[in-house]
Amino acid sequence: MTSEEPVLDSVVIGAGQAGLSASYHLRRRGIDHVVLDADAAPGGAWQHRWDSLTMQDVHGIAELPDADRLPVSGERANVAVPAYFTDYERAHGLPVLRPVRVDRVVSAGPTPLDAAGADLLRVQAGDRSWLTRTLVNATGTWTRPYVPSYPGMAEFAGEQLHTHDYPGAEHFRGRRTVVVGGGASAVQLLGEIALVTDTVWVTRRPPVWRTDDFTPEAGRAAVALVEERVRRGLPPASVVSVTGLALRPQERAAEALGAYDRLPMFDRIEPDGVRWDAREGAPGRFEPAQAIVWATGFRPAVAHLAPLRLRGAYGGIQLDRDGTTAVADPRVQLVGYGPSASTIGANRAGRFAARGVAAWLEQAARASA
Repeated sequence: MTSEEPVLDSVVIGAGQAGLSASYHLRRRGIDHVVLDADAAPGGAWQHRWDSLTMQDVHGIAELPDADRLPVSGERANVAVPAYFTDYERAHGLPVLRPVRVDRVVSAGPTPLDAAGADLLRVQAGDRSWLTRTLVNATGTWTRPYVPSYPGMAEFAGEQLHTHDYPGAEHFRGRRTVVVGGGASAVQLLGEIALVTDTVWVTRRPPVWRTDDFTPEAGRAAVALVEERVRRGLPPASVVSVTGLALRPQERAAEALGAYDRLPMFDRIEPDGVRWDAREGAPGRFEPAQAIVWATGFRPAVAHLAPLRLRGAYGGIQLDRDGTTAVADPRVQLVGYGPSASTIGANRAGRFAARGVAAWLEQAARASA
């Protein structure tokens, strides 16, 4: 580094719900920072969602701090949410730079410019880099779709797609489609695809259907269960894994067609379908298919943090009691990870992350006094 290179108090990576919330709270505290966003326009992952996903389908979006709630409506989510984020960035003057795709974050070591005398972090994006005292990682999961490996996948003669690339139900018209996955996305996609073609639903475990209303209290309780996992250093589970599933009115037609009669996970994929081996004396089963949709979720997009060695013995990044500070390196805050990967927990995580950044800066300042 050169003696002229500036040092920021914080860098936020990602400008989705959690990243914007963190930036808002950092600005309120007067903490000098930038937000680096990989997308060319505001909207986070929402701008990449499929066209048939409406604001009614996602039950609305938790409002960002000091902003109105987005109305529940039939408007496309990939239009409404980006517009909401655009207005929010402008209204609060958030320092977002885009498009900037971060490659890696490394420890840069102490420098004369760091008045606190603490190690700095260097955030690298191609030939550009930023020096910072702290980091708020808000990269979410959208860029890391997960597809499990099954025997015969490469020989399947039909088409295989992940939710990430879902092109709409019409794409599957007339093609028998296997939908894999036990989460809300699988339920939503079946609700559409089953109306235009024959479907088969398979999951690793029997689905757990929620019979009560999903109240704010229930949402907070679900977030708390996921928080417990990351406090123990376990890989984060999805919020829906603890909330259970529910059918909405628009999915009742698919239910009447038997779309939610679930089968256990198949054993292998063949060129023209999927097959179950015989078990416990029962005959094997084969279901023909021309398409497979993998609604199998996402993994946290944290590969750029690998040089910091944040992962623990159990495979996850252990977070503190507030659920944002990395135990292995308290310079780093994670939002949109684990309990804050949904909008239920994102705003709270942004507030806690800003508080964690402020605490680290104050501690470093005291140490250098």
